[in-house]
Amino acid sequence: MKNTILICGYGPGISHAVARRFGKAGHPVALIARNVQRLTEAVAELTAEGIQVQAFPADLSDVKAIRRAVTDVREAMGPIGILHWNVFLDIEGDLLSTPPEDLGKSFDLRVVGYITAVQESMDDLAASKGTVLVTSGVMALDDPQINAFAVDYAAIAISGAAQRKATHILAHTLAPHDIHVGEVIVNGFVEGTPGGSGKSNTVSPTDIAEQFWALHTARQVCSVIIGKAVPIAEAGIHG
Repeated sequence: MKNTILICGYGPGISHAVARRFGKAGHPVALIARNVQRLTEAVAELTAEGIQVQAFPADLSDVKAIRRAVTDVREAMGPIGILHWNVFLDIEGDLLSTPPEDLGKSFDLRVVGYITAVQESMDDLAASKGTVLVTSGVMALDDPQINAFAVDYAAIAISGAAQRKATHILAHTLAPHDIHVGEVIVNGFVEGTPGGSGKSNTVSPTDIAEQFWALHTARQVCSVIIGKAVPIAEAGIHG
């Protein structure tokens, strides 16, 4: 049997598409999020599609909760061969209006929680020569047009940039253990989610999931971008 994919930060968009894509390929799927009702509905829907899936409610801003959840997943579903970090805090506001506490919460979630999940899954990932997959957004890139676009999303942009830096350092850190790191940078709002409602240049979550599948199976590229909401230089696409 294939190793479990642990999806941290489950929601109806990207992570649901990833759960379906990897689940249909035979990977047992573990879902972590705070929203119990959303998790219950997801388990029912994915199970009806023939996917082996379980939910593990937890607050991913709490380091102790992450550690407990990873342990629970391992005990219930076996070794974790793929970790998908799909977590962010939806905070709007510029740098003059965003409370410092919110900046800290966003950083803790996107970086501290992320690295905690990797550390707790490390033995399994190393044993299976597994994969760490990370959802990022275009505001994480340093580009004049992107920075102008990100003015009213300061906390998301800054924490996203920190997560991206952590991801690329992590890629070098995990390479000697034969663990591949793959990042998909979403350049646009996600189709079918509240954030994508009424927006143009939306990106299909199914297409994003296919990008994650390609990163996992090919194990060559670390970072790819999908979507065209903000024009950026080709140099900003791969890193």
